[in-house]
Amino acid sequence: MNSPEKRTPQRVTVKLKPAAERMIKKGHPWVFADSINKQSTDGEAGDIVIIYDNKKNKFLACGLYDPHSPIRVKLLQFHQPAMIDALFFANRIQEAFTRRSPLFETDTNSYRFIYGENDGLPGLIADVYDSVLVLKLYSAIWLPYLDSILPALTQHSGCKAIVLRLSRSLMQLKKGELREGQVLWGTLEDEEVLFKEHGLLFSANVIAGHKTGYFLDQRHNRQKIGALAKDKKMLDVFAYAGGFSVHALAGGATEVTSIDVSAKALALAHKNATLNDHRGTHHTKAVDAFVELEAMVRRKEQFDIVVIDPPSFAKQASEVERARQHYQRLAQLGAQILSPGGLLFLASCSSRVSADDFFSLCAEGIRKSNARLELQEKTFHDIDHPIAFAEGAYLKAGYWSR
Repeated sequence: MNSPEKRTPQRVTVKLKPAAERMIKKGHPWVFADSINKQSTDGEAGDIVIIYDNKKNKFLACGLYDPHSPIRVKLLQFHQPAMIDALFFANRIQEAFTRRSPLFETDTNSYRFIYGENDGLPGLIADVYDSVLVLKLYSAIWLPYLDSILPALTQHSGCKAIVLRLSRSLMQLKKGELREGQVLWGTLEDEEVLFKEHGLLFSANVIAGHKTGYFLDQRHNRQKIGALAKDKKMLDVFAYAGGFSVHALAGGATEVTSIDVSAKALALAHKNATLNDHRGTHHTKAVDAFVELEAMVRRKEQFDIVVIDPPSFAKQASEVERARQHYQRLAQLGAQILSPGGLLFLASCSSRVSADDFFSLCAEGIRKSNARLELQEKTFHDIDHPIAFAEGAYLKAGYWSR
């Protein structure tokens, strides 16, 4: 594959304001535009930035320049200088692959191979679905380096095709020949790819599906719910493609109801359920989750397991307060429809709402329900979503029993 970005990256030297310099010395991977005190020259996307300290002119870190983002420099290397080349990227990719090795011992062939900053490759996501790797770029910094990273991704994943997905901001830039859903390498036989998650089959649309085609981050919790679902009646709220529903049905649930506002997502949930052997009944309802939960409370419906795994409610700071209200309300409604002896699972993928805050909000919502529930367990990120800095942590979930 020949990269459409032919320009050779240049070098830019930078010095930072004191507060930002202190953060970089601690290994934080972001440099914001307003933190730059001195800059040798204007930079273009992918230029190599070298940061020196103010007092001794000593090397602090190096990274890639992003003129299109408030995070002006995404850092790659700290404390010791390094040559940023194909070998550098190959080593980072190998380290990421090794980090996930325990997952490869399970009956699973879908995983997040590269998790951006947390794997030392900021703004870059790579998800594997069986023999297809989906590369999602969130920054133009990677355009000059595609030729440098594809061989190592291919080698370690053993993929037969690499599909490119672009963030909305990158699609607006319309850089060169790159386009959303482009096959960068190999041959994609079908945009619907079947993959395994702990022995169960699922389908991902790697061209048109949300994000990279599926949400891999709740794998460990889906397996846990499946193991608890035998002979249970379960409600899966914000079901999307039915991950929790399928694991519950395969685990022996007698009845599962999947609700989501998207009928298209529920069609995929139904399809995923039919890919696996089960004897339970699977219902789908395309409805607003809050409206349906409130109706269930009025109808006095009850479930042995209630799973509530919503999308991010706080993608920007102005949405945090509303997100907090939503989490508390969902906890209250979920507790009100939980059968005696039942299990309530509540999760959040909003990084702007801290784990401590989330669990407190859930506790308050449960208190308002007048149901007596006990928190049994908290879970966070699975092995293929490692956390290297505070902002990289977003997923938290709790199991409450009645």
